[in-house]
Amino acid sequence: MPLRNHGTAAVLARLAVACDGAILGLALAAVSAASWVKYATTSAALDRISCAPSAPISGLRAILSSADYLNEDPLLVVVRGRVQPSSAVEALSDGAVSETNGVLTPRGSDEMAVAILNTQMCLYNEWRGMFRWNFDLHALFAKSLKEQRSSSSLLKSVSFVLVEAGDWPNSGYVHVNLDGSAHPLPLTTVYHELHPIQVPPFTFFQVFFGSGYPVALLDEEKILPVGKEITAIGICRPRDEAIEIKSCQELPCFLSDMTKDEIVAELNFDAGVLFWSGILLGILSVGILGYAVIRNWWKWKEWRLRRRRQNEDLNNEALSRSSMEQEDVPDGELCVICLSRRRRTAFVPCGHLVCCPHCATSVVHDSSPKCPLCCQDVRSSIRIYES
Repeated sequence: MPLRNHGTAAVLARLAVACDGAILGLALAAVSAASWVKYATTSAALDRISCAPSAPISGLRAILSSADYLNEDPLLVVVRGRVQPSSAVEALSDGAVSETNGVLTPRGSDEMAVAILNTQMCLYNEWRGMFRWNFDLHALFAKSLKEQRSSSSLLKSVSFVLVEAGDWPNSGYVHVNLDGSAHPLPLTTVYHELHPIQVPPFTFFQVFFGSGYPVALLDEEKILPVGKEITAIGICRPRDEAIEIKSCQELPCFLSDMTKDEIVAELNFDAGVLFWSGILLGILSVGILGYAVIRNWWKWKEWRLRRRRQNEDLNNEALSRSSMEQEDVPDGELCVICLSRRRRTAFVPCGHLVCCPHCATSVVHDSSPKCPLCCQDVRSSIRIYES
């Protein structure tokens, strides 16, 4: 674990066991609820993909015709084909296909591509620091490190189609519409390189305080090559004389390397993991919350019992004081200091019984305790009880 995360982990651990684990139980309950939500979403997507018709590209028009007849719009279909640029379709004439126009060429490869993704990510080094501190200077210098800290990406793409493998260009095709799609593309890495970063003037302070500092910039390039066989799962509808497929935001994927059976198997596995994790986390959160409730209930009862006893003691003390104050004490037995309470305490070593317990305590705790009757030094006092 990086050093900067140690302090955060310690704080989270103390927070988790606070209130006898109530916060940990609530956190587990939230994770369990999120697992159930994801399970419901994954199950719904699994049902839709399982029920979606899987047909070759040449048979899509027949499926769309039957869907229009049954008023099933929009129609979710699963299509598998090879990637070709739209320019290849436009240049199709007399059986000749041009695959060199309207495509992208990556810098790390001589392959032709319809999509290129350039990413940059800054790599950091961790050091413990001279005083083993975890002070993070990233927030202080975030403005100057903004471009290096964050991962940046740039996607270039051209319009492309899916054609039926083995029959192109004699078979049909389907246009792939990426507008509004947030799903990842099945890209292939063709280039990556590490670029050293020039040491900024404040790196010494970052090292001194044990903060991470940038050491290199990772530059990667990924492409969607022409001719790659992929699976498209989306909404299919006719567009002019062609057929178009568009992503469905409710589904977890749009274009994938896997076949329909592999996608269904993966979603089935994910649904099972989410289902059992939701159950286990829910049971664990209920147990922890139950324990926390019982523990805090008993603590509250003990607190109430202590408060009740303290109130009873205060009431008894007040009653005893009032009874002593209301007691009719003869003049010869009154305390020589306060002249209001009975003499009940004798001083040591003189043994004079001339003060009440309250005044005797004040005399003993004085800086120079002396008996008020004989002025002899006093070491302590003794309470005298009448039988």
